[in-house]
Amino acid sequence: MTENGLSIGFVGFGEAGFHLAKGLRGAGVERLSAYDIHSDTPGPGERIRRRAAETSTRLLESNQELVGSSQIVLSVVTSDQAALAAEQNAPYLGASRLYADLNSVSPAVKQSIAETITAAGGRFVEVAVMAPVPPYGHRVPMLAGGEAAGEFAARMAPFGMHIEVGAREIGAAAATKMFRSIVVKGLEALMMECVLGAGRYGAESRVFASLAESFPGINWAQLADYMVGRVVMHGERRAREMEEVAETLRSLGIEPIMAEATARRMEWSAQLGLKERFGGEAPRSYRQVLEVVARGDGR
Repeated sequence: MTENGLSIGFVGFGEAGFHLAKGLRGAGVERLSAYDIHSDTPGPGERIRRRAAETSTRLLESNQELVGSSQIVLSVVTSDQAALAAEQNAPYLGASRLYADLNSVSPAVKQSIAETITAAGGRFVEVAVMAPVPPYGHRVPMLAGGEAAGEFAARMAPFGMHIEVGAREIGAAAATKMFRSIVVKGLEALMMECVLGAGRYGAESRVFASLAESFPGINWAQLADYMVGRVVMHGERRAREMEEVAETLRSLGIEPIMAEATARRMEWSAQLGLKERFGGEAPRSYRQVLEVVARGDGR
């Protein structure tokens, strides 16, 4: 039986917040609210308000109002805003609320956010989202850490959330996701670069056929559609995430050669404005992206 009285608030209501809210609403959570600084901004604000209406999520006017109406606060902002979001919400939390940070930031940043929340008397949960939120929605695999991780997982379990409780040490969950991202986001960047080059010669089908011989069981054309689409839709956010990865590797004495290269390709997508050229919607295929790039000045 679901805990219909549970109230959940979202700090930020972009793609991740929207899909989580949509899933939680369908699973029986009746009290959803959000505060997003862009809710009144022309363009992004219209999308935020539309998504809030679709999920019956109340859009509130301040962090204080959001925290006051929520038992569990989920921070789902961009990675460069995660620490600031914690500072803005911490004064209103108290010991009765859980503050879960779902953002893709470094272990050091997660630790800093934890200090901000606990110093103000709040209870912090580190959460690493281990796969793209769509198409999983609120059932996306998550790894949670910290003293309150067990309670967080237990309170969300009735709604079908897949939360594995990991280490009590803050930063361990972030490290798990971060170093996984070197491979996942690196593959996306490689695929984008592969089709950009192969597409100039119409060689993609032969490239994919050759890859299938080396790595059987994978539909490489379909994978290209998916991966290139992810770069288009999330290039800017992924660039910031990979910069965090690079900085963490440097702190460990490891030269971030591949992480920096991945960040550059993701930033290229953002600077070219590919997401805007597709109206904020994912392209249907990598070929659509090649056509758009060919009409522009991308390199």
